[in-house]
Amino acid sequence: MSVSKTALLLGATAMLSASWNVFAAPEKVIRISTWGSPNHGVNKVIWPTWGEWIEEATDGRVTVKVEYDLGPPQSQVDLVTDGIGEVSWIFHGHKPGRFKLTQMPEIPTFTEGASSEISSVAYWRTYDKYLSKGKEHRGLDVMAVAVHGPGQIITREEVKSLDDLRGQKIRIGGGVIGQLAKEMKVTSVSIPTTKVYESLSQGVVDGTFLTLESLSSFRLNEVAPYTMVVPGGLYRGSFAIVMNKDTLRGVSKEDREAIMAVSGEKLSRLFGKMMDDADIAAVEAAKAAGNQFSYAPDSMVAELKVLGKDLQTDWYKTAKKRKVDGPAAYDFYQDQLTALGE
Repeated sequence: MSVSKTALLLGATAMLSASWNVFAAPEKVIRISTWGSPNHGVNKVIWPTWGEWIEEATDGRVTVKVEYDLGPPQSQVDLVTDGIGEVSWIFHGHKPGRFKLTQMPEIPTFTEGASSEISSVAYWRTYDKYLSKGKEHRGLDVMAVAVHGPGQIITREEVKSLDDLRGQKIRIGGGVIGQLAKEMKVTSVSIPTTKVYESLSQGVVDGTFLTLESLSSFRLNEVAPYTMVVPGGLYRGSFAIVMNKDTLRGVSKEDREAIMAVSGEKLSRLFGKMMDDADIAAVEAAKAAGNQFSYAPDSMVAELKVLGKDLQTDWYKTAKKRKVDGPAAYDFYQDQLTALGE
């Protein structure tokens, strides 16, 4: 056979091999259970990006498939544990009796703090070094932990002080904000995030403590045109991306390591940055729609600091019960925030 014919044959073989790799079915498709609107950053940014990372890292052997409506937000932990969905994002406050250590990054400082991106990286490092020892995510592999932006006061009517809030029906999530809301003497109403728009529009609640990004992702700017911004926020919500234990065990060691390499700190950082970007975009959109933003006066911030002074001490006690060195973990987290912010 001539050299030219040999070259043509080798070229055709290579092209056939490449085509086979492109069109070959993946060895594993990870089923992701998700919630929130399709417009939410998790669904628009996190799943597509992580999916690309996984597919690239495993040379196409592992891909992801996102599915909606497998269950409400509160059920996602159980859905993944039971294998109905293999991955989901969970809000720890939906399981308040189970998740206590994850309240650490939720504790407010009432000062302008680090971005959600920096906070999420610091949180992952602290979780990996300290909080994972509490074994709160039993039956699950934790792929990332992260926080959303500072939770603010979003209301139907303008609020200028704590006195204006007292007695009002305010939707709250789980976690430390529940304790702080009690100290603020509001009437706390527990409603899933996906139902807040409806509850506000119908007057079931007067307001909500939620992130700025929720103005867009949950369309709250349409029904609650007033936002009071508290320095550093009233709280930060804690999230995790979790995977069914059997899912990682069901792929090769090579692919397992590849998936973990694009998770952990890298995925936590992506989640935090997504929240930062969403907050900025939502505020711009809300202002363009005529929403009003005010800033908590110094006197109100001083009151909030007094009301929230016991949150850190209470968390230390909880950490001790779960055999985690609370002060060391909290100090490590603060040190990471400082180092990452420099």
